[in-house]
Amino acid sequence: MGRRGDFRMLRCALPGVEAVTAESRHRFPRHTHDTYGIGLVRAGAQRSLSGRGTVEAFAGDIITVNPGEVHDGAPIGDAGRRWTMLYFRPDALADVLSGIDGRPVGSFELTAPVLRAPRVAQRFAALFAEATAPLPTTLAGEEKLLALLADLLAPGRSPTTGPNGVPSAVRHARARIDDRPEVLVTLAALASEAGLSRFQFLRVFAEATGLTPHAYLLQRRLDRARHLIARGTPLAAAAIDAGFTDQSHLTRHFVARYGVSPGSYRKAFA
Repeated sequence: MGRRGDFRMLRCALPGVEAVTAESRHRFPRHTHDTYGIGLVRAGAQRSLSGRGTVEAFAGDIITVNPGEVHDGAPIGDAGRRWTMLYFRPDALADVLSGIDGRPVGSFELTAPVLRAPRVAQRFAALFAEATAPLPTTLAGEEKLLALLADLLAPGRSPTTGPNGVPSAVRHARARIDDRPEVLVTLAALASEAGLSRFQFLRVFAEATGLTPHAYLLQRRLDRARHLIARGTPLAAAAIDAGFTDQSHLTRHFVARYGVSPGSYRKAFA
C-alpha cells in the first residue's frame, strides 16, 4: 500500500450524501468539511485532532466530524488504517433532524469524535452497505439513517463558532473569504480592515478558527470546487472558478485533504 493507498468515491443512493472507502497511510493536514461526517474504522488505527482535542480511533470505532470542525488524521503504526465514511450535507439532513425533538439542523452536533459502541458500528455498516448497494431500497436506507442519527446526534453549540463566539474581526474576515473565496486577498488587507497588525490578526484568526487565514481561504476554495464538480462543471473550469491557478493546483490540494482526485470525485456523481 502506497502513501496515498486506495481511496474510492462510491455512488450513494442517499440524496446529499457522499460515500468514501479508504485504506491508506496518508497523513491529512488540518482541514474542514462543510458536511457532517460519520465513519467506521475497519482495520488499523489513527490519531487525529478534533473539536474535543486529540483522539485515537481503533478498528471497530465510529469516527465523526461536524461541519466546520478543524481536524487532521494520521495512522498509528506502520500498517495504516482502513475506513468507510458517509458525508452528509446539513440541508440534506434538515427534514430528518426536524423530527428529533423538533430542533433545526443547525442546533445539532456530533458530540463524540470517537465512539466505541458495537451496536452503532453495526448500524453504520448496515447503512453504508444499503446506501452503496447496486439496487438500494429507499425505505430501508431511510430507516437505517434515522436509527444511526438517533444514536449520534445531540443538541449542542454550533461547531463552527465555539462556546465563546468569534471575535468580530475574525467574523468579518471569514465572511469576506466565504463570499468570494476565488478572489486573491492579502494578510495585510485583512489585518488592516480588522484594525490589527498582521501578527495580531494572524494570532486571533488562528485561535478562533483553528486555521491560518491562508489555510481557511484554501479550504473555502476546495469547498467551492467540490460543489462545482458535483454539479458537472469541467475540472479545469472548476479549478479556475474556485481560485486555483490551474487544474493541477486544485488536484494537489484536493488529494492532500480528501485522498481522492477531483476526477474520481466527479465519477461518483456521473
